[in-house]
Amino acid sequence: MDVKREGVARRKRIKAIVFIALVLAGVAFAGWRISLLKPAAPSVELATVWPDTVKRGAMLLEVRGLGTLIPEDILWIQAQFDTQVSKILTQSGDEVKPNTVLLVLSNPQMEADANDYEWQTKQAEANYADLKVRLQSQTFDQEAAVASAASDLKQAEISKDREEQLFKANLEPEVNVKLADAKWEQTQSKYKAEKQKLEIQKDSLTAQLTSQQVQIDKLRATYLLKKKQVDELTIRAGIPGRVQEMTLQVGQRAKPGDVLAKVAQPWKLMARLQIAETQAKDIMIGQHASVDTRNGIVPGHVTRIDASIVNGTRTVDCKLDGNLPPGAVPDLSVDGTVQIENLANVVYVGRPVFGQPSSTASVFKIDADGQGAERVTVKFGRASPNTIEVVDGLKVGDRVILSDMSAQDQYSRIRLN
Repeated sequence: MDVKREGVARRKRIKAIVFIALVLAGVAFAGWRISLLKPAAPSVELATVWPDTVKRGAMLLEVRGLGTLIPEDILWIQAQFDTQVSKILTQSGDEVKPNTVLLVLSNPQMEADANDYEWQTKQAEANYADLKVRLQSQTFDQEAAVASAASDLKQAEISKDREEQLFKANLEPEVNVKLADAKWEQTQSKYKAEKQKLEIQKDSLTAQLTSQQVQIDKLRATYLLKKKQVDELTIRAGIPGRVQEMTLQVGQRAKPGDVLAKVAQPWKLMARLQIAETQAKDIMIGQHASVDTRNGIVPGHVTRIDASIVNGTRTVDCKLDGNLPPGAVPDLSVDGTVQIENLANVVYVGRPVFGQPSSTASVFKIDADGQGAERVTVKFGRASPNTIEVVDGLKVGDRVILSDMSAQDQYSRIRLN
């Protein structure tokens, strides 16, 4: 017969509860341990990064900027008067000489004024000639009067001497001597008066002719000025070169200050670079430079540094010392580098993408076995476009990754495949 067993079900429930509790505790413990694990290092293809090795030695300190080629000599030809374009004899790109006529302007009023002053000058010259003849005629008349007075004085003097001799010989009365003496004094005074009138006449002649000559000179100067202005309506190149700009049309009105044409010498070019203001502070006149025209690198040197800063850059002009490569034309975009200093015995490396001078940044240092890289903090010093000085954080021989690793910013290590 069956025997009834008591408490079996209860013991089974207890065993099940203990088992479930143990399982849950195990799962919780495993989750806690997993949460303590660090994320796995991501893999990066070694062929896709840009590595470099830290070195010690001489480092050339340079600054770089973009710019354009511009002519050394540019002649901007501007309108001086309110005129109208009458003829256009050259176009943009034409080779010109100093006397080459570029265009002809017209201004009827200026031409009329020049003609008017020309005839006024001729009229004044004719008046001068007429005045000179009349004054000389008057002078000649006065000279004749002086000569007549001199003759009368001579005769009075002779008559006086004769009367005095006759009086001494008791042949004439004393009254005749006095009359002769009075006659001589009268003619002497007349002679002096006529002579003074002659001198005044000559001074007057000189003064009147001088005054008339001043009027002639004034009119002639005005005429020459007007004539020069009319001549300047024929616009010439002024220098040998090439027409860079000619946008006018026949019949177009040109106001004072309007640009009529631009002439430049394309075989004499210089580079005008825009250098960041933080880098331009060390640039000096005469420093060596190199200009990349995309078809060759031309040596040069700094000739001018603009004192003002525009949009965070300073303008630096570099004269080209070498021959221009083919295709070098005005307004060509170029890349210029100015050599600041040659640093000796410094620790340096290739410049990382985000490496700035006198800053601290993190880079990945490649392991000795080349299988991985660890993020390290590096203090940088002076920098060139392609290299940067290492002040702290790396030693000679270390290999680092220079390329952009911003995608791995959250990782301290990476694996290299």
